[in-house]
Amino acid sequence: MQTRRIGPFTVSAIGLGCMNLSHAYATPPTAEAAEALLLQALDAGVTLFDTAALYGFGANETLVGRVLKPHRHKFTLCSKGGLAGVQFDDGVKRVIDGRPQAIRRNCEDSLRRLQTDVIDLYYLHRWHKAVPIEESVGEMARLVQEGKVRALGLSEVSATTLRRAHAEHPIAAVQTEYSLWTRNPEIAVLDACRDIGAAFVAFSPVARGYLTNKPPDVAT
Repeated sequence: MQTRRIGPFTVSAIGLGCMNLSHAYATPPTAEAAEALLLQALDAGVTLFDTAALYGFGANETLVGRVLKPHRHKFTLCSKGGLAGVQFDDGVKRVIDGRPQAIRRNCEDSLRRLQTDVIDLYYLHRWHKAVPIEESVGEMARLVQEGKVRALGLSEVSATTLRRAHAEHPIAAVQTEYSLWTRNPEIAVLDACRDIGAAFVAFSPVARGYLTNKPPDVAT
């Protein structure tokens, strides 16, 4: 399998986004099927696994942690914070919260669910525009200093925000949709990634299954 560099890591050029095993598209697979898929991907040479606190409101990280913990030395683990499920009286809802205390809480909860001491690549899932990006990334940088995270990434940000964040702490990767439907990164983000040396990680590159004869029933 071809490889690429993301920050300090050499990973398979194609990674596995684990979201759909717990979240978003139609009915998730059974626990047994999800476990089998994760292990099949590892056996096939995938060494980049991507999850987030939001996916299944923690269930996806719990799944990835349980299944892949025995193989932790074989792959690069990515997760995301700053967008997570919060319990309200009428149920769990997704909340963007980029305050330093929320970033730290999200990361520590993710470490526990993933059953690991360190997350290799930790993304800010969404920029909370009420909080300066420097404050969110500054707290993430402290997580790096403490050994809880190895490298930092951002998801769905503009080129300007990326450059501001990178001035606070080196940004190893930017994760944004880049597919037949969405070419927005070509406007400025791809150039900004080249300028600062950040990897660009495209999600939904095959347009969420619409290039197959069985497109998913996308939840709204």
